[in-house]
Amino acid sequence: MILSPSARWVLRAVMALGLTFIYVPLLLVLVNSFNGDRTFAWPPHDLTTRWWAAAWENDGARQALLTSVQAGLGATAIALVLGTMVAFAVQRFRFFGRDTVSLLIVLPIALPGIVTGIALDSAWRSVMGDLGIGKGLFSVVVGHATFCVVTVYNNVLARLRRTGVNLEEASADLGASGFQTFRYVTFPLVRSALLAGGLLAFALSFDEIIVTTFTAGPGVTTLPIWIFNNLFRPNQAPIVNVVAAVLIVLSVLPVWLAQRIAGPEAAAGRTRG
Repeated sequence: MILSPSARWVLRAVMALGLTFIYVPLLLVLVNSFNGDRTFAWPPHDLTTRWWAAAWENDGARQALLTSVQAGLGATAIALVLGTMVAFAVQRFRFFGRDTVSLLIVLPIALPGIVTGIALDSAWRSVMGDLGIGKGLFSVVVGHATFCVVTVYNNVLARLRRTGVNLEEASADLGASGFQTFRYVTFPLVRSALLAGGLLAFALSFDEIIVTTFTAGPGVTTLPIWIFNNLFRPNQAPIVNVVAAVLIVLSVLPVWLAQRIAGPEAAAGRTRG
């Protein structure tokens, strides 16, 4: 489609306006984390790193960071296993209900977070509670894995569709066993897709707050929950800005790495955030 010069300028202006609306508030958070004024007077009269030191010395913030990392790694591990298995099943085999399975895998990331959270909370109270398994870090990991599995599934499925089965069939024709074919042919082909999907899954888990609110047990506080709980407390605003800046960096970095590794395939998995 050929656009007129005026239409192109309009599209550029709209794009610039949208990017400004998204990224300027994030930049303000980063700048305010170095603002020496507790009231965040603008523009900053002086810059300081003392809030970063204070945030590092805050036991609650450090524990919340550790909890977020643990939850993210746990959810990513589950997503890598389940997402890869389902992607191989859907792409390599023909069976009744295959399209339904694919829809059910993708559906959690399309549902509003509060719906997923309420459903998980009800399931945990009625089923897991009867089994004597209470809410805690494990319930957070399970809750995050329900939507993190989609990023791995999408990336691996896209890679499998692009590579086909010719190389695997050639490996089998040359006498390689199923394990040898997977080790030397299949796994190298999907390795970058797995890495990209895992990075995206970790990023999704790390900054999730809605599902965490419904699945976290007493004493389990992730970094987004810690920020929300301390946002309006007196004298905590500078530290909250520092923690928010860290959260931005740790959420953006995996997404950037995933896009560098897998390109457009990784971008297809980032549909929630």
